[in-house]
Amino acid sequence: MSVQKNITFEMKEENINKASRALKAMAHPLRLKILCVIGDNELPVMEIVKQVGTTQSNISQHIDILREKEIIVSRREGSKILCRVRDHNILQLMATMQHTFCNQKNNV
Repeated sequence: MSVQKNITFEMKEENINKASRALKAMAHPLRLKILCVIGDNELPVMEIVKQVGTTQSNISQHIDILREKEIIVSRREGSKILCRVRDHNILQLMATMQHTFCNQKNNV
């Protein structure tokens, strides 16, 4: 594998701040797991609880943080609260992270 040198990235200040907020929110393992479970779906909180494997209270606290950081949005449908990832760019970032960190070749 070759490594390129002298790579620079240009970003506007507002984009750097937005990226930093998103990465901070996603940095917690449980929040990242919640996002992985949701993916590009809209899921009820109880389904997220079931798939993540912790308490509803714990999931709700982390969902609130993700909502405050504008990573996910939620809506009420009857007695259910449905959650989805707000911005498609977050899904692209997650796909890149999965490719980088979960690729079998990289786990050697």
